Amino acid sequence: MPDVAAPKVRILVVDDDPDQLDLVRRTLSSHGGFEVQTHNSALGVSNLVRNGEPDLVLLDVNFPALKGDQVVSLARRYAPQGTKFILYSASDESRLRALALASGADGYLSKSVQGAELIQKLTAFRKKPGGSTLLV
Repeated sequence: MPDVAAPKVRILVVDDDPDQLDLVRRTLSSHGGFEVQTHNSALGVSNLVRNGEPDLVLLDVNFPALKGDQVVSLARRYAPQGTKFILYSASDESRLRALALASGADGYLSKSVQGAELIQKLTAFRKKPGGSTLLV
C-alpha cells in the first residue's frame, strides 16, 4: 500500500548571513517535512510572503536597513491567514521575547536551537492553533 505523505510545511527563512541560511535550509530540507525557501534581505519579504504563501516565516531580527520585528508588521499585511511569523536571533532571550510580543510575531527562537531540536520545535509550533502563542 503506498505511503501517503503529509503535506510539507512551506517555510520562508530570512537571514542576511549566508552560512546561517545554508545551515537552516540543509537542516530543514534533510527532514523531508519542509519545503524551504530562503531570502537574504529584509527587503522583498512582503512579496515573497504574498507570492509564496508560506506556513511559517523564520525571520532574523538584525538586518542593516530594516529590523526583523519591523518586517513582521509589514509582511503580515500580505500573508495568507494562518501564516506564522517567528523571530530568529542570537539576541538575549528576554530581548527576543519582548521584540516578538511588541512586533506581533507569533513566536521566537534562539539561533542556538539547531538540528533535530529546530525541526521538532518548528513542527510543533506549526501544529499549534493561531493566536499569540510564543515559542522558545
